[in-house]
Amino acid sequence: MPTRRPTMTDVAKAAGVSQSTVSMVLNNMTGARLSAETRSKVLSVAMELGYRLPRREGPAPAAAPVPASASATAQTTPGARRHLIGYVVDEISTSPHPVVSVDGARDAAWEHDCLVTVVVTRGNPGQEAAAIAALLEHPGLLGIVYSTIFTREVSLPDVLSARLDTVPVVLLNCHDERHKLPTIVPGEVGGGHAATEHLIAMGHTRIGFINGEPWMEAAKDRIKGYRRALATADLPFDPALVRDGDWMSGTGFEATRSLMAEPRPPTALFCANDLMALGAMEALAQLGLKVPEDISVMGYDDQEISRHTHPPLTTMVLPNYEMGRAAVEALLVAADTPAPQRAGRRHLIKIDCPLVARQSVQRRGE
Repeated sequence: MPTRRPTMTDVAKAAGVSQSTVSMVLNNMTGARLSAETRSKVLSVAMELGYRLPRREGPAPAAAPVPASASATAQTTPGARRHLIGYVVDEISTSPHPVVSVDGARDAAWEHDCLVTVVVTRGNPGQEAAAIAALLEHPGLLGIVYSTIFTREVSLPDVLSARLDTVPVVLLNCHDERHKLPTIVPGEVGGGHAATEHLIAMGHTRIGFINGEPWMEAAKDRIKGYRRALATADLPFDPALVRDGDWMSGTGFEATRSLMAEPRPPTALFCANDLMALGAMEALAQLGLKVPEDISVMGYDDQEISRHTHPPLTTMVLPNYEMGRAAVEALLVAADTPAPQRAGRRHLIKIDCPLVARQSVQRRGE
């Protein structure tokens, strides 16, 4: 069997840095405030793992602008090769995650001699419709990646729905109500299961869970994985060990103090993101408890802060880069598929969330 090609996630794990840092180093972003030591380490690990950098012959813009007079361009360049991928996203500046997905999409596109143009709509229906309409008029448009900042169900705007028979569309980090489009989402249930399973393997049977906002799909799926791992290990689900939060460190702090006040407090905490885990560790320190000697702590997302806590945080990777790559690869497949065969043919791809073991989790009793 062929060996799996190493990804940015593999490089990040081996180098002990975030996906964002790896992306900035490997793409030679000179404006990034990274030390020479960090750059050298990332490049060295990438070389050791055999990571293949995107081709960089000649100038390579990260995004291609939509021409102001696309229809006029179409008339003067009949039969021009389709090379432009429109990447439509509702938000990009309030979280590090969507930026890394754009990196993955851009790199995968460049490897196939395509360019990505990114449109940020801020959830404004008018802006979204106008931007998509402009993209659809571009003579080189290969297809559209439609993405959201958090996983949810979406209804495509009418301007795009009306063109699905001629324009390939892939959904990234979201899904459509009719389940008819290629869809790339993170494997959140599996991630929640793997995190809990790791704590169980380390001898913990009372595992507290601090979730995000319960209405969000990520929160629903992560607690589903938590419950499945408990059931698989024949451990009872105890509602007293679960708290709902809001993804912020403050609720991680308060939820941890509440959990540790239980008559039978947990010996390990699984926080549904790294920020809440940061708050949890602060609360435990104020309570005079040491991590991991007295209690283990697990995070989720593998944000940059997770490797700078004391001790460094064991966490799950949210595979943003791989999701961006997968979205473009699925779009290229769809573009090569005749429209009648694409119709109603859904491909759901769930990208695994790998575990990154650091020092905040310890075998119970050690």
